[in-house]
Amino acid sequence: MNRCNSGTDSIVWMREGVYGIFWYALFECVHLGGQVFPGVPSIEKECFFMSAKAKTHKITVTAMLGAVATVLMFLEFPIPFLIPPFVKLDFSELPALLASFSLGPVSGVAVCLIKNLVCCLRSSTGCVGELANFLIGICLVVPAGIIYRRKKSRKTALWGALLSTVIMAAISIPINYFISYPVYSKLIPIEAIIGMYQQIRPNVNGLLECLALFNAPFTLVKGRLCTALRF
Repeated sequence: MNRCNSGTDSIVWMREGVYGIFWYALFECVHLGGQVFPGVPSIEKECFFMSAKAKTHKITVTAMLGAVATVLMFLEFPIPFLIPPFVKLDFSELPALLASFSLGPVSGVAVCLIKNLVCCLRSSTGCVGELANFLIGICLVVPAGIIYRRKKSRKTALWGALLSTVIMAAISIPINYFISYPVYSKLIPIEAIIGMYQQIRPNVNGLLECLALFNAPFTLVKGRLCTALRF
């Protein structure tokens, strides 16, 4: 008789829902030589509670990774001589990437949401910086998680993460241009912001060029560092 495996089959049950649980239990758990095992109701009940336990475990792990990501986001630091000091490096996308691979893209997005909601409590930009960070983080964890789920292997995970860092870096340009920096310019004149970039590279001209030459490569390196720590 093929018995239920709570380690791997719980993922299937969680994805398929209650009807999937009963269907899977009927055709995989209770067949014996073409005959249905008489204890169908009890096995269906067991599978249901296994699914509930798996969901609880998923929520718990997601919350824990969200807490770790929040701490890492608080530990941000500037990179002198490479990018203006108001742009800081942190590794808070690493727990989100782990969640996306191990629990699915939705959990990865949840980790990004948790860390940014907490950091909104101390935001100096009216939570606009956190919104941009959330959107950019999604561009990393969602493609990486989707690619990995198509074929679960270390190689697929690596290529998914590397591709996602490119997507994240590219999308960071319009997010910063249309969301972040219009708000920053109300706090600091846009000329002063561009001037900070020009202190590093004098011939840079215009905000869009600054984002393309500084912020996008910075975001790419940040994503690649998180990927390297993951593997």
